[in-house]
Amino acid sequence: MTIERAAVEIARKPWGRVDLRPWSSIDASADPVGELRLGRMDKSAPSPALLLKLLFTSQPLSIQVHPNDEFAHAIGLPNGKTEAWYILSAPPGARVALGLKRKLTPQALRAAIRDGSIAGHVQWRPAAPGDVIFVPGGTIHAIGANIVLAEIQQQSDTTFRLFDFGRQAASDAWPPPTQLPPRRLSDGRTVLVASSPFVLERIDLQANSHWELDTDREAWLLVIDGKGRIGRANVTVGEAIFIEADSAGIDIGPSGMSMLLAYPGPDPIASLLQDCTGLTKNSTAAQAPTSSEIIEVPT
Repeated sequence: MTIERAAVEIARKPWGRVDLRPWSSIDASADPVGELRLGRMDKSAPSPALLLKLLFTSQPLSIQVHPNDEFAHAIGLPNGKTEAWYILSAPPGARVALGLKRKLTPQALRAAIRDGSIAGHVQWRPAAPGDVIFVPGGTIHAIGANIVLAEIQQQSDTTFRLFDFGRQAASDAWPPPTQLPPRRLSDGRTVLVASSPFVLERIDLQANSHWELDTDREAWLLVIDGKGRIGRANVTVGEAIFIEADSAGIDIGPSGMSMLLAYPGPDPIASLLQDCTGLTKNSTAAQAPTSSEIIEVPT
């Protein structure tokens, strides 16, 4: 049982950004940062089922596809890579690609990859702050320029770039499946994605309120607006907490706080978050971790 502040691993990319504010204070002026991977503090700890990232683009990324579970198992991998994006920042005209405009035969897909015309076949769509894009494994996709997004995914680094992967069985050469709209669970909880690999929620909590989060599995919390306290850790925009089979008090600051919450699926946990604002018990005791100390990471 664990409650800890997420460790940050920096991935510098030529397509990344030099200014990561307000999501991070890391200095990227000398070498652009493309990804911040949020992981466990203890590198010897069991690997979580899910991986949380922040992505920063100044240029379009390559057109890619990740395997689904079935294809991953066929090539000896433990699981595929289904993911979801939450757009944090995007200017007018920003866009992402998901699936194809129409179904292509394997022969037509190979030809489009060879001659570079695949970019004209992918289905581009506008991207705006607050948009949620679900990317099932096997779906051809791309992220455009000047976007900041949070990504939750199955724990996998397997990526096939269409110009060189040559294994069309990994991709679904047709338009993407219909994505269900967000669903309100309560005043503070909105389900953005509910899938077998993970559930992704947006949590919006009122100023000066107190909550209790209780989970029987791993969960990731990423602050996207406001500030507050989770367990013993003060948190603000861009910071994340990892919880595994534990409970934590959440105290909200005077401006309220919004978070993304992700945990293994397939269904939302109805009793995950309880409003304790009106309770009279000592708030310090209420927010103390039940089994382990908060591990702080220097910033």
